[in-house]
Amino acid sequence: MKGLAIWFIAFVLTGPVEAKMLISNDEARLPESPFNERGAFPGPKVLVVLPESGATSVKSPFRLRVKFETRGANIDFDSLKVTYVKKEPIDITDRVREFTVPDGIDFKDAEVPPGTHKIRIEVRDGDGVPCGTNFSLNIAK
Repeated sequence: MKGLAIWFIAFVLTGPVEAKMLISNDEARLPESPFNERGAFPGPKVLVVLPESGATSVKSPFRLRVKFETRGANIDFDSLKVTYVKKEPIDITDRVREFTVPDGIDFKDAEVPPGTHKIRIEVRDGDGVPCGTNFSLNIAK
């Protein structure tokens, strides 16, 4: 209960969190990529938790929660790469890096324009074994 009280006081003192840009309007208008990438080796597992896979669309800003599950060696967070998949891929890793948590990514107020957006997240474990996942964000108007 004490932890909840401290969290509440911190929230009240700091105020609401401002949403941060994940994908800009200009980037969203770029041509789509015709390719789908897929890793061939079993490395850490990358799971998109939020938005839920069954959700048809979400409103922006939204919470992006990705979990990394180890299958042996620990996750090498320096290897994290997040790409907005377009004909010319856009590296958005720096926009996400500040939201890494011990077991993945927790981007609480991600700002994305309406539409469908393809994202690729790649990571390696401490042994250098890569893994990644592709997913789409469907953002409502």
